[in-house]
Amino acid sequence: MIRLLFEKGFSGFFTLLSVATLIFFLFNVIGDPAQMMVDQNASAEQIQIINKKYGFDLPLVNQFGYYLNDLAPISIHSSNPTNISYYSKEKYGGFSFSIGTAFIALKLPYLRTSYQRQGKKVTTIIYETLPNTIVLALSSIGIAIFFGMILGVLSGFFKGSVLDKSLVFLSTLGMSVPSFFSAILFSWIFGHLLHEFTSLNMTGGLFTLDDYGEAFHLQLKNLLLPALVLGIRPIAVIVQLVRSGIIDVMSQEYIKTAYAKGLNPFQTVYRHAIKNTLNPVIAAVSGWFASMLAGAVFVEYIFGWRGIGKEIVNALNTLDIPVVMGAVLVIATLFVIINFIVDFLYLYIDPKAKPF
Repeated sequence: MIRLLFEKGFSGFFTLLSVATLIFFLFNVIGDPAQMMVDQNASAEQIQIINKKYGFDLPLVNQFGYYLNDLAPISIHSSNPTNISYYSKEKYGGFSFSIGTAFIALKLPYLRTSYQRQGKKVTTIIYETLPNTIVLALSSIGIAIFFGMILGVLSGFFKGSVLDKSLVFLSTLGMSVPSFFSAILFSWIFGHLLHEFTSLNMTGGLFTLDDYGEAFHLQLKNLLLPALVLGIRPIAVIVQLVRSGIIDVMSQEYIKTAYAKGLNPFQTVYRHAIKNTLNPVIAAVSGWFASMLAGAVFVEYIFGWRGIGKEIVNALNTLDIPVVMGAVLVIATLFVIINFIVDFLYLYIDPKAKPF
């Protein structure tokens, strides 16, 4: 167990380091950061001042060193105000202690500030939008598990029937159709054409401001369409996995023994068959949940859902690179954490599974 913890922690660390390295060099070679922070008509003197203040005139390797220093939970900074330092203990908090002309900061990773929002911290932007994306992803996964398990069991139990063939066709179609196309289709049909009957909106967030601009009100109905669209592909995957698992399990000898003991088909499937199909479903669910945090970008944008995906699109449109970089790092971190948890769930569900 200790070895597994060490290996997974080591692997997760280098995964995040690789992501941080990739996004830093990718976004720092596509344009001039100083120009992104100011108006296009800014003078050369203004650009020079910004380059000097934020160290954009330093070699790229040096800038990368500062970036990793900001991300590290334990970082070293100069107490000399004339030196470059993106992180400031006075502005951004954290525990620190001085050593000579430097100070050691113990802090959360500092993701810097937005170029376009008057110095607003990227962590604040993510804090305001990530919960909405998590709510959307969890709702989608809940829908996918509920419908995917039921339809998968029916498809596997009635193998070869019209129902089975129909579900296989629909699940294949669900895996093939891009999420952004499904989002446009669902928004137009249920939010526009059938709005009189569904009362659903084409766009809208989890909370909406009232007509007087004084208070926010919870609007759960705005969650339905984006959650359904985001759940279509996971439903299709789960149906296929559960169907295959049920077909395999129902041919085993212990299932025949269960029938011989007088258990009806429902009891046999519920008590014996479903449990043995859970491992691949858990793997699929964990993978889809992590990918939903990234894949929700276009779905959130189309439905006007104020999540981290929509925030990434807006940041790309305005060249707000720190927001994009911070959001990508947060999504990568969640992906690593979820995979870490799933590896241990395997050991709990299937004690025979080897941790190495």
